Amino acid sequence: MKGETGLKKLAIIGSTGSIGRQTLEVVEYLKERITVYGLAAHSRVDLLAAQVKKYRPQVVVLGDAGKLKTLASLLTGWNGRLLAGPEGLEELAADPEVDMVVSSAVGAAGIKPTLTAVKSGKEVALANKEALVAAGELIMNEVKARKVRFLSIDSEHSSVFQCLAGQQPSELKNIYLTASGGPFRNTTLSEMRKVTPERALAHPTWKMGKKITIDSATLMNKGMEVIEAHWLFGLPYDRIKVVIHPQSMVHALVETVDGFFLAQLGPADMRLPIKFALTYPERTDNPFAGLDLFSLNRLEFFAPDVKRFPCLPLAYAAGRRGGTMPAVMNAANEEAVAAFLQHRLGFSEIGSMVEKVMERHEKDGVVFHPDLETIMTVDRWARKMCSSLLPAAFDRNTGL
Repeated sequence: MKGETGLKKLAIIGSTGSIGRQTLEVVEYLKERITVYGLAAHSRVDLLAAQVKKYRPQVVVLGDAGKLKTLASLLTGWNGRLLAGPEGLEELAADPEVDMVVSSAVGAAGIKPTLTAVKSGKEVALANKEALVAAGELIMNEVKARKVRFLSIDSEHSSVFQCLAGQQPSELKNIYLTASGGPFRNTTLSEMRKVTPERALAHPTWKMGKKITIDSATLMNKGMEVIEAHWLFGLPYDRIKVVIHPQSMVHALVETVDGFFLAQLGPADMRLPIKFALTYPERTDNPFAGLDLFSLNRLEFFAPDVKRFPCLPLAYAAGRRGGTMPAVMNAANEEAVAAFLQHRLGFSEIGSMVEKVMERHEKDGVVFHPDLETIMTVDRWARKMCSSLLPAAFDRNTGL
């Protein structure tokens, strides 16, 4: 559905985050095709107000209702609808005027609006990993039932999708998701115990938000992408591989049954997969970063070290267990990462904390084929459990 102008109407949930801001850059280039109908952010009032003044959306949502008056005071002269809280996010996602929803909110906050968008028949461009990690079965069942276009903005899943074009399911053997290895690819275990948030936030390749940057450093981000790939492409976990590729030029590979590998190469620039999702099935000219093949001196591939990066096997274990376990893993990881950023937990203790919460959930009983209410209930339980297990104090010099 397009408006009278013929432009696709876009709603961006998470507009002040890294993906949201880059999406708006892409929209500027595609202004003859796409218009911004709605913007939603959690609490960055000043930046959201600036975006509203520039893009003039008809609907704006602020997740933090306590800052609504402040935002309203900054929007004098703007005559659109101003909404607040989780209900506002869902209202925007279901708005009959919206053609496509870019779901890029951070964390579990993106689950409900993503599901609402799908149920409302919208095209969805997904950058919120937690939605498929915690509620993959629920969301993908709705995608199939509603027959909506559902594309991932993640560079890896976008690359797999492109490599699979023209391939029959019977011809596919494995898919490989690449990871840069993060800033601690060659760091010893003893040194990792002393890692500070500042060091962990210095990703060697990608510019991202704080939470996803820490997840990339622990390889939890790649583990969550494995779970996403399971739901997006319908493959069992033993056919979804992770490979360390420091150059970050090959974003994914597909192995066919006859022994060939199909690889997708591109620059480390998220605007390219964003543009691909917004314009699919068309391809348009690229005004952003390009890839110079002659500048590639080498392409390296290594197996991940699961002893130094235990979050990766934890994600595989959660995915294989299924049911509510991935939602518990995701919630515990969010809390553990937040504690690390607040200097309340060591870097190498993030995985240990997640594992403890998963073990508690296993004892209590995993729920299979959960509905949304059950998913959100275990999400809250996991957060409380993680908080209760946090140490009273942490010494970064000793890692204890």
